[in-house]
Amino acid sequence: MLKDYPNGLWIKCDNCNEILYKKTIEKNFFICSKCNYHFRINHKKYIEYILDEGKLEEYDSDLSSTDPLNFPNYKEKLKQSQNSLEIKDAYVYGLGKIDNKLVVFGAMEFGFIGGSMGTVVGEKVARSFRLATKMNIPIIIVSTSGGARMQEGIFSLMQVAKTAMEVGIADRKGIPYISILANPCYAGVMASFASLGDIIIAEPGAMLGFTGPRVIEETIKQKLPEGFQKAEFLLEHGFVDLVVPRWDLRRTLIRILNIIWAK
Repeated sequence: MLKDYPNGLWIKCDNCNEILYKKTIEKNFFICSKCNYHFRINHKKYIEYILDEGKLEEYDSDLSSTDPLNFPNYKEKLKQSQNSLEIKDAYVYGLGKIDNKLVVFGAMEFGFIGGSMGTVVGEKVARSFRLATKMNIPIIIVSTSGGARMQEGIFSLMQVAKTAMEVGIADRKGIPYISILANPCYAGVMASFASLGDIIIAEPGAMLGFTGPRVIEETIKQKLPEGFQKAEFLLEHGFVDLVVPRWDLRRTLIRILNIIWAK
């Protein structure tokens, strides 16, 4: 029985319910060997899997929310996430190399209040694009989020327009932007910078959209198509360019950069 083994030695797949040896999953990029389900991983893993030697020269690591609305329990939630994850907010960015090509690389952390976008996340995303434009190098962002951060109200919603504007400025300067979508990516983040990449890559099975399928069905009183909002469904309907398994992300990015940024 599972309970007879040391705690943390086994993992149950959220998709197929298979009991899997944790070390095997870790060696397989946290992908289920039975059903190809991609477990949620933190931002550090994306840095490790994608960048040369897993190294990122981080920028603006000290930026932290000031709780502009004095929202109940928000400061406590911030402090809890900051202490447990050792980051100040739900987005980390900086300079790194992919196959010796310098890029701006950013990754969201879903474990930090659902990867939600508040003023700090929006500002750091904006600064990511400004840095890429200033240095004239490509930018790559891994997005996974529940959307705008409700504890910051209108201040968080402002980040939707702000980040989209910065993408547009970088685009007009000819800066390539590759957006990687991980499960899940919704609402204000999906409605802004996450869906504005020159090339949009999604992980297999990732749920991507603005509002969840259940809410949509309850609103329109209709049954949605099979696989609605899954990465493969979005690929079929032209909303993403590629669906790439996690183990192949780095190789795919190298191939893309060799084509679009052969400098």
